Amino acid sequence: MLKIIAIADYALVGHLEPDADIDLLLSLGDLYDVTIEKAVDVYAPERAFAVRGNHCVNTPFTAPTVDLHLQKLECLGLSLGGFAGSWRYKSHGNHMYTQEQVHALLTDFPAVDIFIAHNSPHGIHERDSHNHQGFDAFLDYIDRAQPSYFFHGHQHCNQISYRGKTCVVGVYGERLISI
Repeated sequence: MLKIIAIADYALVGHLEPDADIDLLLSLGDLYDVTIEKAVDVYAPERAFAVRGNHCVNTPFTAPTVDLHLQKLECLGLSLGGFAGSWRYKSHGNHMYTQEQVHALLTDFPAVDIFIAHNSPHGIHERDSHNHQGFDAFLDYIDRAQPSYFFHGHQHCNQISYRGKTCVVGVYGERLISI
């Protein structure tokens, strides 16, 4: 069984007390780099992966955190991929995309076991239809690639839903998940 700590959206880290070693830390955006670094120090995961959110800077993550935006990587016998940012709800800022841009960027993205994103799929865990609108392309990706897990932040929720066989996990703050 794999132990995962997922963090998102201005999390105060270090409040969970896992009963076993953490395999993966997944950062889902809208977090300061020092917060991610603290989570890595506190939970000492075997590996740490992240994507940026729409309120994040546009700089590389510090080691050992690996940026998964539009990347597919293998780790612990699983494939992981990701997508940064949110719906473009204002004219300027980092990591914001139109629906059409996300479709174009994910058209040929390969299948992975775990997909992490800042934003949610359209219609799943959405807080509203403007600033927190999910991406249609994520639904298309889930239907095509059928990842086992799709983790997201942005919606300020801790919910689990399913689309087909894909478990969609909304994270706000910190969440411990065993898979």
